[in-house]
Amino acid sequence: MSTTHSAAASVDGASVLAKVRRSILPAAFLLYMFNYMDRAAIGYAQLEMSSDLGISLATYGTVAAIFFVAYTVLEVPSNIIMKKVGARLWLARIAISWGIITILTGFVQNTTQLYIARIALGVAEAGLFPGLLLYMTFWFRTQDRSRGIAGFSLAQPIALLVGSVSAGLILDHVNWFGLNSWQWVFILQGAPPVFLGIWVLFFLADRPEKARWLKKEEAAWLEGEISKEYQAEDDGHMSLELDAMKNPRILYLAFINLLYAVGLYGMTFFLPQIVAQLNPGYSSTNIGLVGAIPYVCGAVAMLLVARYSDLLGNRKPIVMVCLAVAVTGLVVTMVFRDTPALGLVGLCLLAVGVFSYLGPFWALASEALTRAQTAVGLAVINSIAAAGGFFGPFVIGKTAVAGDVIFSMIFPAVCMGLAIVLLIFVKPAQQSPAAITDTV
Repeated sequence: MSTTHSAAASVDGASVLAKVRRSILPAAFLLYMFNYMDRAAIGYAQLEMSSDLGISLATYGTVAAIFFVAYTVLEVPSNIIMKKVGARLWLARIAISWGIITILTGFVQNTTQLYIARIALGVAEAGLFPGLLLYMTFWFRTQDRSRGIAGFSLAQPIALLVGSVSAGLILDHVNWFGLNSWQWVFILQGAPPVFLGIWVLFFLADRPEKARWLKKEEAAWLEGEISKEYQAEDDGHMSLELDAMKNPRILYLAFINLLYAVGLYGMTFFLPQIVAQLNPGYSSTNIGLVGAIPYVCGAVAMLLVARYSDLLGNRKPIVMVCLAVAVTGLVVTMVFRDTPALGLVGLCLLAVGVFSYLGPFWALASEALTRAQTAVGLAVINSIAAAGGFFGPFVIGKTAVAGDVIFSMIFPAVCMGLAIVLLIFVKPAQQSPAAITDTV
């Protein structure tokens, strides 16, 4: 037995994993939090921006949706590039570029410029989420991955919570230097990721072997633990990577995630309008504070469900229950649209369902991939799902008759209901956790 292997065998695995959680998850969390804040900032800015730029609800739906055009196309190329140049450099590039574009969005003068800004934001942000998913596979074993994914995905409800409260306050109280309050929503929420990206460039570790906070034997142990879970090692051949793009199981999971994304982005971009419709007397600050409540519920549920998912190991039924809760929430909101308190309960159930879904689903998806396929496979699933981010806001905006956003929520409810049906036919991996089959 070699000296290196002996040293790795004596490593305290729990201690190593604790170091990973402390060092990796905060960086991933902040990246995803600011990413989602900037993507969703338009939802609150629209409350004031619509009158300045003459944007109807239907046009707003298209503006929100068009972000996903370039975003969808560039997800896979982005992950391929990240795998080759390293997470530190590529994640820093993504953060700095999207922060700058978000700031510039605060200076658009008309609808055409807003369309251009949203497309540019999609180009800049493309690859962050699948890049972080890929990054998790470098650091977490299969049995720890759902909690690892949920650990940074928790940033999604937190981002919407913080963005909701801060945007409401900005809209009511910030009119500095002759700029309108909606402009400051973009400027103030776009600046932090620029500084975060600079930090990532200098301090983020690409892989365990490059982490200065791990001893050599600890890094070797972690690399070994993760590598042995895969049937095929990453040999860098593009043909192996691109196999994921035509694997039926991966494409099937991607379509399920697309249907889910219709509900997620329907909530992300239209929750401020839904809250305003539930109680037309709310100020922007009130809308921000009330709109934050569902995200608090979603964040708590997300952590609890992710932990249960790792303990149970069987991800599929958990994902199905999460979607069922989300659909129930939409139905409750639509039925009790004239009762603000009950309508808010429905929104809380919706948030619990859509956010709890993330950890178990992405753990299920990553278990269906070999190491050679992770970069492209995870990006394929997310990029196809991003099409749901386009169709959801677009259809909701077009079907919102006379500003009735709540009625339009029937579309995401149907989509997520269909996702539950399709999940019935998903067969879990029969061999190793990372086994991949050609059947659904």
